[in-house]
Amino acid sequence: MTPPLHKPLAVFDAGLGSYAAVRLLHDTYPEQDILYLADRASFPYGGKSKADLVAVVGKAVAYLETFDPCAVVLASNAPTVVAFDVLKDMARKPLFGVYPPVADALVRSRSKQVAVLGVRSMVESSEIRTFIDRAAQGQGGVHAFDASDLVALIENAAFLNEKPGTQGKVSRFVDKVRAAFPDIDVMTLSSTHLPWLSDFFEKAAPDVTFLDPAATVVAALEPYVTTGSGRVEGHVTEDERYPYEAFAQILDTLDIRIPLHRVAF
Repeated sequence: MTPPLHKPLAVFDAGLGSYAAVRLLHDTYPEQDILYLADRASFPYGGKSKADLVAVVGKAVAYLETFDPCAVVLASNAPTVVAFDVLKDMARKPLFGVYPPVADALVRSRSKQVAVLGVRSMVESSEIRTFIDRAAQGQGGVHAFDASDLVALIENAAFLNEKPGTQGKVSRFVDKVRAAFPDIDVMTLSSTHLPWLSDFFEKAAPDVTFLDPAATVVAALEPYVTTGSGRVEGHVTEDERYPYEAFAQILDTLDIRIPLHRVAF
């Protein structure tokens, strides 16, 4: 019988997106046990109000806390930006979020014109405007764009099974962004799903720098990491739209070999 994870680092969002953060954290802290939750029953976070985000994300955090984690990572930009103040007060374990790397984007940008790509609940929120203004400090132009349709390409596996169509959608999206603001030369992939499309973005705009927000949380977690066996274990919720079997097939196609458990909470 496999022993339980030792004070795992719990990482989650509404689906496959957060596995990119899991992979990065596992590479950085190879002896840390990691509990990865794909809450597909709640996908997408991007269409939910602040109250709805607090409810569904709070429920996921409470579930993960039953495993005595060293910390919990909300690896999703939308609820981090929109509702982290409330969620942090609800959490019993250290809770970390992932924010759009606006300040870093402006440092890297020659034109000082950057795009934040995210889901609708984030880019249309008053909280993202406040966050951008604080992070930018008047240094340049930061423009938010709704990339919710691209996020869906991950959970429905189109990015694996329909690559030409996926490239077309990504290229048209990038063209729309650059038509609105031709000087944009840095874009933040501010949904943890979007880095799975990095190759498609880079092909669509090889002269643009694309940033993965997950990298910003790695150093902050160092004081909390523990020494375990370095195992990664996956838990997944499901509904009729996103069944467990389809998710398992995506992981298999991506050659991600981890124990995977169907859960509900």
